[in-house]
Amino acid sequence: MTMDLDVSGLTKLYGAHRAVDDVSFAAPAGSICGILGPNGAGKSSTIRMIVGISTPSAGTVTLGGAPITRRVLRSVGYLPEERGLYRNMTPLATLIYFARLKGMGMRAAKTRALELLASQGLDGFARKKIKTLSKGMAQKVQLMAAIAHRPRLVILDEPFSGLDPVNQAGVEAMIRGLAAEGCTVLFSTHIMEHAERMCDRVVLIAQGRKAFEGAVSAALAAAPRVAHLETEGAFDLAAALSTSGFKLERESESPDHIRWRAPLDGPEAPRRLLAACVAAGAPLSLFEPSRATLHDAFVRLVGDQAAPPRPEAQTGWRAVAPEARHA
Repeated sequence: MTMDLDVSGLTKLYGAHRAVDDVSFAAPAGSICGILGPNGAGKSSTIRMIVGISTPSAGTVTLGGAPITRRVLRSVGYLPEERGLYRNMTPLATLIYFARLKGMGMRAAKTRALELLASQGLDGFARKKIKTLSKGMAQKVQLMAAIAHRPRLVILDEPFSGLDPVNQAGVEAMIRGLAAEGCTVLFSTHIMEHAERMCDRVVLIAQGRKAFEGAVSAALAAAPRVAHLETEGAFDLAAALSTSGFKLERESESPDHIRWRAPLDGPEAPRRLLAACVAAGAPLSLFEPSRATLHDAFVRLVGDQAAPPRPEAQTGWRAVAPEARHA
């Protein structure tokens, strides 16, 4: 059985403070939906109301068309932001325990636990105490505990927090596998890259209010393309192009170079920007037009102040001076 999630007018008041303010969205069955926003935006408060930990001040939540009840929540898997496992238990015993809490029989729970551990390369650690595992391994065990009972809706609060790239990739693969099996996945994150890679739909939240809901492609269409540039030495490209109509922002710098970012509006913008750099005598070592990111879309939709921090810039193709190619 598939399970849609529908949230309507969800509001949470703490005294006079509106942590969540009239938020509505839907996560269709079998989709991966991301709730995105900076820390403190209201993501976790929204999730806690969805799973029944916190009572809404207003609004409704339905799972598969039914209001939240204990019976309905047996079909839900939940990974809270606050992590915690029984450190003296083994991964195998932990997964069996959580599966049985959700109603699985002993034999089915053990089979499922061994299957999950093998899928993440942890079958060799099945009977070791959790306190001996690495942080990444333990976090995978906690995620597996949330899905051990084969839920139809999985809700994950910041599932990638604290993971290294290798373990992030493993968790991403696990989430994609759930959706491929028809499970509906809702996860929160303040790292836009994760949602851009994985989500079918996104909900952007800022200061407790929904700023956007829809397909990732629709969110990206709301933001301009961008160009990444790099100048050698201390050359101030923003000052040099101050009258060109392009607004450049400094992404990073070192003693040898400065990395810049410029929004591009219109199909001719990359050519005009490059021409302006050449006219200004800019010592370019990188000129890389690229499509907009979800971070750019968030800034366009809600403004810089409400946007999550931008991830570290990635090094791209470096322009090589013509004379260097024949050296």
